[in-house]
Amino acid sequence: MMKFSEMPYARPDLAAVKEELAALTEQLKAAESYQQAREVFLAKEQTAKHLATLLTLAQVRHSIDTRDPFYDEEEKFWNAAMPEVEEYEQAWTTAMLESPFRSDFAAEYGELMFVNAEIKRKTFSPEIIPLLQQENDLTQAYEKLLASAQIPFEGGVYTLSQLSPFKNDPDDGRRLAAWKAEGQWYKENQSELDRLYDELVHLRDKMGRALGYEGYTTLGYYRMGRNCYTKEDVEKFRAAVVKYLVPVAEEIYRAQAERLGKSYPLSFADAALEFRSGNPKPVGTPDDILEQGRKFYHELSPETGAFFQTMLDCELLDVLSTEGKQGGGYCTNLDEYGVPFIFANFNGTQHDVEVVTHEAGHAFACWTNRDRVPMEYIWPSMEGCEVHSMSMEFFAWPWAEGFFGSDVRKFRYSHLSGAITFIPYGTMVDHFQHEVYAHPDMTPEQRHAVWKELLGVYMPWMKLDGEIPFYAEGEGWQRQHHIYSSPFYYIDYCLAQTVALQFWAAIQEDLGSAWKKYMAYTTQGGSRVFTELLRGAGLESPFEEQCLRGVCEKAMEWLSGPNGEGIA
Repeated sequence: MMKFSEMPYARPDLAAVKEELAALTEQLKAAESYQQAREVFLAKEQTAKHLATLLTLAQVRHSIDTRDPFYDEEEKFWNAAMPEVEEYEQAWTTAMLESPFRSDFAAEYGELMFVNAEIKRKTFSPEIIPLLQQENDLTQAYEKLLASAQIPFEGGVYTLSQLSPFKNDPDDGRRLAAWKAEGQWYKENQSELDRLYDELVHLRDKMGRALGYEGYTTLGYYRMGRNCYTKEDVEKFRAAVVKYLVPVAEEIYRAQAERLGKSYPLSFADAALEFRSGNPKPVGTPDDILEQGRKFYHELSPETGAFFQTMLDCELLDVLSTEGKQGGGYCTNLDEYGVPFIFANFNGTQHDVEVVTHEAGHAFACWTNRDRVPMEYIWPSMEGCEVHSMSMEFFAWPWAEGFFGSDVRKFRYSHLSGAITFIPYGTMVDHFQHEVYAHPDMTPEQRHAVWKELLGVYMPWMKLDGEIPFYAEGEGWQRQHHIYSSPFYYIDYCLAQTVALQFWAAIQEDLGSAWKKYMAYTTQGGSRVFTELLRGAGLESPFEEQCLRGVCEKAMEWLSGPNGEGIA
């Protein structure tokens, strides 16, 4: 199998791509039998795979080094090209929806592809092409700004990712200084961060209105492919988080304040330190972490063993934090080669291990479903995808000692408590975005005020005393890149974490049966909507109130029992 470095890239001829898509659409319309229509459909699949692979290669190589002038230009090309290609994709979608052989396609491939196609058709018209191009450019500008950060600290200069280990240093003074240094960089760039987001919000609002919606929110849900739940369902979930999870998270942070000898509520810098002896750290080098990952996946199951070996052999992991590299981490798919790719920024924290488990959870699901037709069935919708990754993190628990050595007890406590405390934060991100797009003309100062107010609702354990102005003044949302680049994405993590906690509980009972349930969920790929995927694997929906209440009770029973005793 080809290595990532050997995969060829050449910019496609945009006119030829449009011509080919138009020709395929006409062939589909002219088909006189299902057999003919099916052949055209499969040819379109191959064309789409090729185009998607070129786009992904350009995006990945650009994110590995945002300073590379060649791939920077390619990123600009794709930013302009894809909205133009979308017009031809929409013509194809319409032809599929109106095909006299639609029932034959549905019989072979399932009705969901048509449900999704109807949703996709609601997200586009040719008149918004310039707006989509501008949106891409603004998002790229935001990512490049963050990747360009050079933060002076203790005589050195660091990127945002490289500064992260200092932000949870056990030394109170050093940790606070790191938080202040990071906050100072954001403050120095605040006017630009405000400008970029303000333009994105107005641009998206304009898109929604151009398509006949009240603004952006309805369009945002369609763009996320939401096909089995509504804005009202999300509101109910948010209310359940405030009712059940916030009080539990408060207990966790009160216990943390006691361990640290700090007053409650905690400062942002103190909330980042879970144990006075230091947060859990992985043992060994990045290569050691990857080797332990290989051991974990080989011992977990034959399927995961073969998968991870391929990832290593084919250079499908780029995990070191380097100059010019985009922040964060992601998993993507190289469709034409039938392999996933993992991008990350190792920084010496427990996050490094969670990358190997979280992003590889996405990658394993992609690998398992790589031969699905249509290719859109490789992945479910976003919240369904996040179940793969967040649950895989918990499956690594029996192998955690190999990753963390003597810090293994701290890691398990931190990982489980972090899963609980993350959900209020993630839900707040979602609530914030709903407020922003409901009131697009808010000033930057008003948006900051909304975030600060929501902190009091969802994260009352945070002390807003002005010690680190960037955070205390309600500006911390600007470091959450999903808010800029993927509006309304973040609630997917919260829904998925609720499901992942069900897997955590099942793993405590019996690893083997929990893994069977995980495979029952994963092997469905994206062939069903999220709630049906859960039902197919015997899992509760996070939209049911008792689900959230149940996972909270089980997790707190574990955290407040002997597992958490004596860890300092």
